[in-house]
Amino acid sequence: MTAIVVEFFTEILQQHESPDELVRVVYLFINRLGPDYEPDLELGLGETLLIKAIAECYGRTPAKIKKDYQEIGDLGLVAQKSRSGQSTMFKPTALDIDTVFENLTKIAKSTGKDSQSKKIGIINKMLTSCDIKSSEAKFLIRSLEGKLRIGLAEKTVLVSLAQAFLNYENKSQKRISPESLSKAEDVIREAFSVIPNYEVIIRNSFKYGILNLLEHCQLTPGIPLKPMLAKPTKSIGEVLDRFQGEEFTCEYKYDGERAQVHLLDSGEVRIYSRNSEDMSQRYPDLVSIVKDFIKTSDKSSAEKPKSMLLDCEAVAWDRETKKILPFQVLSTRKRKDVDEKDIKVHICLFAFDVLCYNGESLITKSLQERRQCLFDNFSPIEGKFQFATFKNSSDLNELQIFLDQSVKDACEGLMVKMLHGAESFYEPSKRSRNWLKLKKDYLAGVGDSLDLVVVGAYIGKGKRTGSYGGFLLAAYNDDTGEYETTCKIGTGFSDEDLVSLHAKLKPTEISAPKPFYIYDTTNSNAVPDVWLEPTAVFEVLTADLSLSPIYKAAHQEYGKGISLRFPRFLRLRDDKGVEDATTSSQVSEFYERQANVAK
Repeated sequence: MTAIVVEFFTEILQQHESPDELVRVVYLFINRLGPDYEPDLELGLGETLLIKAIAECYGRTPAKIKKDYQEIGDLGLVAQKSRSGQSTMFKPTALDIDTVFENLTKIAKSTGKDSQSKKIGIINKMLTSCDIKSSEAKFLIRSLEGKLRIGLAEKTVLVSLAQAFLNYENKSQKRISPESLSKAEDVIREAFSVIPNYEVIIRNSFKYGILNLLEHCQLTPGIPLKPMLAKPTKSIGEVLDRFQGEEFTCEYKYDGERAQVHLLDSGEVRIYSRNSEDMSQRYPDLVSIVKDFIKTSDKSSAEKPKSMLLDCEAVAWDRETKKILPFQVLSTRKRKDVDEKDIKVHICLFAFDVLCYNGESLITKSLQERRQCLFDNFSPIEGKFQFATFKNSSDLNELQIFLDQSVKDACEGLMVKMLHGAESFYEPSKRSRNWLKLKKDYLAGVGDSLDLVVVGAYIGKGKRTGSYGGFLLAAYNDDTGEYETTCKIGTGFSDEDLVSLHAKLKPTEISAPKPFYIYDTTNSNAVPDVWLEPTAVFEVLTADLSLSPIYKAAHQEYGKGISLRFPRFLRLRDDKGVEDATTSSQVSEFYERQANVAK
């Protein structure tokens, strides 16, 4: 697959004098229209709208399209079958990259009263132009669904771009060395972790050369980077083994929502979630205080605000008791059209890192240096902006006492981080062993909760009549883009949870499982009462993991899948996209690390 993609990308570069075409092709390959942080560029249209569009375009009834879909299980193949059965008097104008990209963008940005009919009109125009003898209709519909299913992972696209640019720059046609290939791949990965924008990456590679890319892709306020993440750990002893006498630092692990705070040179403030969603309108109360906690030499001066980028946790805060409130309270805040004067759930921002300050990237400075920059340039505001509580140590007893205190202070546990040297650098988008999370509830168990995608539901009975009684969950396979079933869950839900989840997920019901759902088709226990679009992520706690003849997580590795034993619902993760869920390989890691499995 990589060789095919490299050849295609190289051909595009060689045939065009600008990188415009390659930018559009790459976004179409990964089923996006722009970077994650740009609003209104999502596809993923619902089944009902697409069935209606296919029916209208090809002169069939929605009922017949739906019947075909239930039999074939792929709306793209249904569209292709419908197209092949339709004859036209005149040959329509052929589709090209620019036309498809432009029309998909119009569909994504279409809102308002007549938006559905506008979308159907654009889709029909493209479906009519699809080549009757090719697979264009199939892949057009799959693009609109949000899943091409061509076996192409995003990490393959990055590697392919690196190799394609080396090929393009190799005017002498000499064989490119493995060392150059490896270096180019490392460069593009590092650049993308700091600037997750394919257009910027491609244009700078085209202009300056792939090996010079890092000089022109610096951390930039206004462009959110993928955050550094921690590895779970099951015991304090495991933490001490990892750091082996090195001085480390422990910070409270707050029960809130990751928030990246950006101050741009223009003075504009933006706040981004862990999956790069712009949350500025959701948290106007945070936006309004940012300039208040930046230290200035003269408070009365009209000094231009400094640019900066902070990594923080936004936590619900009780202003009367001056205490942290649970995440469930934070989740009751409105997500759109928030007016600051109507806010009832107040937020305190706990800052634990500064990644950029006054135009200088700090990610390759030690955590000790970054923390000092935080203290030197920002001032706490009680109940609004505070520094994460921390303790530097290398002592087992101190660590246990600090962990107990964090739980008393309404936190989940501790984040344990390397403090000095290169191992303490900030590593965007990586789940690193230089950061470990130590959660009180998970010690001696799996070591962490799992974030799983909801792909199906079971109709409630008894007191749960009228809502869903349970759910089918899946891990995300980031190599194949598939969702592999992991467990059925029915415990941990309050009555209020079930009512709100039914209201949220009912509109996402679909008549057949998605072709990229991997489940046991031979066992009725593995099939839910209703299938759902992959839109929601549940945080789940489990006693342990075991091999299962029914469930499919990491099934290619063991011949059987891995399942959760006694799973319990903790909360809905609105701050996570489905591709940020626990991956199949992470489920495998959790399984392997269990005492009864590890060798």
